[in-house]
Amino acid sequence: MALDINPATIPERTDAYFLRTKEMVARYGDSTVTYVVFMRRPVVFTPRLAVDFLTGIAAARGFEVRIDLAAKEGEWVGAGQPLFYYTGSLYHLVDLETQLLQRVGPPCVAAYNAYTMCSELPKVAFLAMDARHCAGAEMAEMMAYAASVGSEAARRDHGSVGFIGNATTATAGWFGQSRGLGTMPHAFVGYAGSTLRAAELYRETFPENDLIVLVDYFAREITDALEVARAFPDLASAGRIAVRMDTHGGRFVEGLDTNRSYAVLAAFAPLAIRGYRTEAELRHLVGTGVSAAAIWHLRDQLNQAGFDRVRIIGSSGFGPEKCRMMAVAEAPVDVIGTGSYLPTQWTETYATADIIEYNGTARVKVGREFLLRG
Repeated sequence: MALDINPATIPERTDAYFLRTKEMVARYGDSTVTYVVFMRRPVVFTPRLAVDFLTGIAAARGFEVRIDLAAKEGEWVGAGQPLFYYTGSLYHLVDLETQLLQRVGPPCVAAYNAYTMCSELPKVAFLAMDARHCAGAEMAEMMAYAASVGSEAARRDHGSVGFIGNATTATAGWFGQSRGLGTMPHAFVGYAGSTLRAAELYRETFPENDLIVLVDYFAREITDALEVARAFPDLASAGRIAVRMDTHGGRFVEGLDTNRSYAVLAAFAPLAIRGYRTEAELRHLVGTGVSAAAIWHLRDQLNQAGFDRVRIIGSSGFGPEKCRMMAVAEAPVDVIGTGSYLPTQWTETYATADIIEYNGTARVKVGREFLLRG
């Protein structure tokens, strides 16, 4: 459960000017320096991968590095505030900055997003489904770590259920799981030819598992959810069926349009649509796809048919803003599958490292004096 640390690959993965600095320091004399790492936006602190990298390389090269964390893992850190300091040989540290910063910014922002989502919906369980959207295995590792940190912080601060697992076994350990979680993709529903047949095949193959079925493939979210529940009444009454709604933004959920969506929220969550809402907020409340109205509509139809113990899983675009609107509408969703806690503005993930001391003398480039330690 950590990124690979391979000293042999550092030169080829490091900015050339750091490598040239290393050569010049070797020629003209080493210096003991102190770096400070910071970001330009608020984050939830996720230092573990960066600390592991520094200590691992220091051990491999045989030099000492002192790391001083300015906050604890999972704590909020403001824009421009130091995240951590590290002190040691400039010769040995100067070529580590590239890979070090790669391990800082993205997980700090993703943890912030995960924390926000879990805090907005403290009674909802989350499942990390980000792996398909990550740029390779290293990013997937960072994002899983980030979700686990943000989730744990939300549990601490708000008693949230938080993230209970993720989709891949490789990173499941961050969530205390031994394997990835999940049941079926849309491709399997298409293969089966009907939602009910997909449920039957899954049940025959994995009889010990709860039955979790996608219901949006044929645009019959309500019809197919009820059909599956009626086909397995014992599982439904035992709370062992969940229907996952992943309706894309190109259409409304079965039985809804704009007017009907407003009517659903007027009946179940009237305060959600009273007062000013932005266009984006209205889309999450009464728009196409998996809106708050869609979740209320599905819950109402299941309850009317006597299936009040069938759970609802929502997915498709559940980021911090959408989760906030779900909280406003008190949407009756039990689990949210999300990869949308990933940073959406990559420029916000940029972390910076500056040297603030050379052989005990405070010195930093003009304009960064705020980083100096008092």
